[in-house]
Amino acid sequence: MEEIEREPTQLYLISPLDVTGAFPDRLSRALDAAPVAAFQFRVKNVDQHEAARLAEPLQKICGDRDVAFIVNDSTSLAKRLGADGVHLGQEDGSVEEARKALGRDAQIGVTCNNSRHLAMDAGEEGADYVAFGAYFPTTTKDVKHMAGLDLLEWWQSIFEIPCVAIGGITPENCAPLVKAGADFLAVSGAVWNGDEAAAVKAFHEAITGAMG
Repeated sequence: MEEIEREPTQLYLISPLDVTGAFPDRLSRALDAAPVAAFQFRVKNVDQHEAARLAEPLQKICGDRDVAFIVNDSTSLAKRLGADGVHLGQEDGSVEEARKALGRDAQIGVTCNNSRHLAMDAGEEGADYVAFGAYFPTTTKDVKHMAGLDLLEWWQSIFEIPCVAIGGITPENCAPLVKAGADFLAVSGAVWNGDEAAAVKAFHEAITGAMG
């Protein structure tokens, strides 16, 4: 069977929970350091009006650089902002509802933890990507599920919908995920807990090296 040429793995940045203060400048630096495919706006415990206010400058920074702006958890906020898409956890409503609200061009992703069953369901419902994880221990959120490389290999061999690896990923540990077939690496702490521009460059070099 002829091997299908895979697109290079791309970076998918997830925001820290605090996007106030100098964060817009940090986002600009990160996005200018090396190619980034998407940015997920992820804030908790703020009302939608405040979330929209915080999101707007970040959405413009992404738009100016042709980086997809994805809203975490909230289809209604994504619709209000005219975002490029929404990322749904298992308790955040259905792909069908999000598609109805956001239209056919929206990017809708679904957290599938370490479950083949959830991933297949998401694909059948019309998700644009599925996210597997966590792959490594992470301080960004409580880890209830750990995923294995076999999940990425299995998905890549059967399905055309892109898969995202998430959870504790760093430039130092990402090579096996790239080789196993992750289309995107979703990263947060590894970028925002230090020099964001240096981290994005390091990820880019690690991905390029792993793609070989």
